[in-house]
Amino acid sequence: MKTRENLVRLKLFHVNDKRRQLLQLDMMIAEFDRMAGELEIQIAAEEKKAGITDINHFAYPTFAKAARLRRDNLKNSQHDLLQQRATAESILAEAEAELSKAEALESRDAKSREHESGLRSAMIG
Repeated sequence: MKTRENLVRLKLFHVNDKRRQLLQLDMMIAEFDRMAGELEIQIAAEEKKAGITDINHFAYPTFAKAARLRRDNLKNSQHDLLQQRATAESILAEAEAELSKAEALESRDAKSREHESGLRSAMIG
């Protein structure tokens, strides 16, 4: 049955698409982590240069304040991406389960077709 084969191909496409989305989220999370780490280094260097680590001090470096804000925004975005990733993982698991069901149906149909053609051959022969 062509429809079952098409269904399997469609489900496989969905699974591959969900895996790609998950990979993209992983790459974005890693990139945000890398950028936040670089900002941490810049903040520490600026604080060391100024000799002030208290963010409430009147002479705390403006660059360090701005870098802290960017770092915090990155961390918040990273947290949001982690939540999206968790959702994407569950959607991928559902898509994989649907693919398995479609493959099982296709396999069953293929066996049924083989059995029917075998019976026809036996009747003819």
